[in-house]
Amino acid sequence: MTAIEATDLRYAYPDGTLAVDGVDVSVDRGERVALLGPNGAGKSTLLELLGGLVDPDSGQVRYFGETTDADTVRSRLSVLTQNPADYLFNPTVREDLAYGPAQLDCDREEVGRRVERVADRLDLDGLLSKPPFRLSGGEQRRAALASALTVGPDVLLLDEPVSNVDAANRETILDLLDELAADGVTLVVSTPDTELVPHVADRVLLLDDTGMITARGPTRNILTDTDLLRDCDLRPPQVVRLFEGRTADVPLTVDDAAERLDTGEPESVE
Repeated sequence: MTAIEATDLRYAYPDGTLAVDGVDVSVDRGERVALLGPNGAGKSTLLELLGGLVDPDSGQVRYFGETTDADTVRSRLSVLTQNPADYLFNPTVREDLAYGPAQLDCDREEVGRRVERVADRLDLDGLLSKPPFRLSGGEQRRAALASALTVGPDVLLLDEPVSNVDAANRETILDLLDELAADGVTLVVSTPDTELVPHVADRVLLLDDTGMITARGPTRNILTDTDLLRDCDLRPPQVVRLFEGRTADVPLTVDDAAERLDTGEPESVE
């Protein structure tokens, strides 16, 4: 069943620059999809269009096969843009995390449970009483993600979710996204980072610098097509570059490569 169905989306910035041009996107429930492209490819704009934060100049987006009005399904749809400050506007982090479920008329006890559960998972317990402007950039991004999660969304759209996050907390966020996906949450992640994509997506929509989708397919197919990536001004993942031409089954991540090497040398390409 489809979570998001976008048809012939077109959007231009106020100065007339075309950001998204005739794009079709279909995301099934429970899928993990990456919007991958270089800076300036329109990924963030496309994500905002899919999340109902921006109205297209033409085309439409349908949610859960039911409606084109994102506001009517906002309790099931969370969007996290690049700027965490957009989500952190209350006096304390705790109040920011509580804001979403409170708007859904959850009772005080349920709001508290949601806040504590998400704060614990993202290591925010010690920051709940702090004003958001006192947080570091990485802490703000984790707090913004937490605020998107406390509503319990069915679909989560994330723009560069681990940007400015240190290595330890990056792993925490990626582990949490794995858990959400295992629970059936639909994930759409926008990123220019080919190293991130294998950790967050099973399918990729590859955008070029004209705002069009130039390729789409399974993550492995896209990330191992190094000529295609370079044509889109993207650097293939380091592990792919290392193993390219040396094995028929190229690993996508360091962990995959280590596991492969632990079980014996990869079969060479003839």
